[in-house]
Amino acid sequence: MLKRSTRRELLRSAALIAGLRTLRGQDGPIFSTEVRVVNVLATARSKSGMLIGNLNQDDFLLSEDGRPQTIRYFARETDLPLTLGLLVDTSGSQRRVLDAERGACLRFLDQVVREQKDKVFIMQFDSAVQIRQALTSSVGKLDDALAYVDSETMSQLRMRNGGGTLLYDAVAQASTDIMNKLTGRKALIVLSDGVDFDSNGTLEDAIEAALRAETLVYSVLYSDPGAYGIFGGHDGKRVLEQLSSETGGSFFEVSKKRTVDQVFEVLEQELRTQYNLGYVSDKAVTVSEFRAIQLSAKRRDVLIQARHRYWAQR
Repeated sequence: MLKRSTRRELLRSAALIAGLRTLRGQDGPIFSTEVRVVNVLATARSKSGMLIGNLNQDDFLLSEDGRPQTIRYFARETDLPLTLGLLVDTSGSQRRVLDAERGACLRFLDQVVREQKDKVFIMQFDSAVQIRQALTSSVGKLDDALAYVDSETMSQLRMRNGGGTLLYDAVAQASTDIMNKLTGRKALIVLSDGVDFDSNGTLEDAIEAALRAETLVYSVLYSDPGAYGIFGGHDGKRVLEQLSSETGGSFFEVSKKRTVDQVFEVLEQELRTQYNLGYVSDKAVTVSEFRAIQLSAKRRDVLIQARHRYWAQR
């Protein structure tokens, strides 16, 4: 007869093996006390910028803090459920581009959202952060919410001597209060000129909140050249580029050569051409910390876009 301690070890090993087998066969990684999977969403492009959607698990190289890791889970994310947060800057500098943003968002959601499968919430931010529509799969509700984006804050701003743009707080709140409670593919789409004014948190706070929530941030820079008058432009482009780059998302800029509708077309393609890779770190979590991730392709002509670090929770 087996000793109790031996029996417990056998059962523990069997549970671990079963967990890994299940992991490989499901649409997403399984998180448990036995198997702690680090999930990495990635996009692959050619050097000319074309999306590449036919890579296999063996085409990737993955390491953590410089140590090679074994990819245990791999899937192409073309058809899996998606949770999106649409964050719209409604501050004074964005007023003249809001109508164009609304129209493009409506068309984007009509194309992207699969009812009963994908979920979206809408948030607006200026001198306050406000949820316009909670998570829903109803395109009709999303359309209605977009139509009313900014309708209340117009009067609020007129009552103030000056406005605000709580960009960092909006990203942090969306990540912490909503995305952090969900699993699966998650992304925020931020429409803004990248200028933050009067947030309680910093840009790094916003980035870390998104990383803890395992959420990609896609930034769309849509600025009104005349919004700042004699004061000139601000470094919003750098802010949005950093926000997206560090979380694994992409940065887009609306210009005369690329309309906001064209930006959303590219964004839609990217969301449907992703890879999901999972691994179990070879280092035990003894203290909660951020750890560096390095993901690359074996082929030199392929560029990989993914987050650079993750939060290891003790």
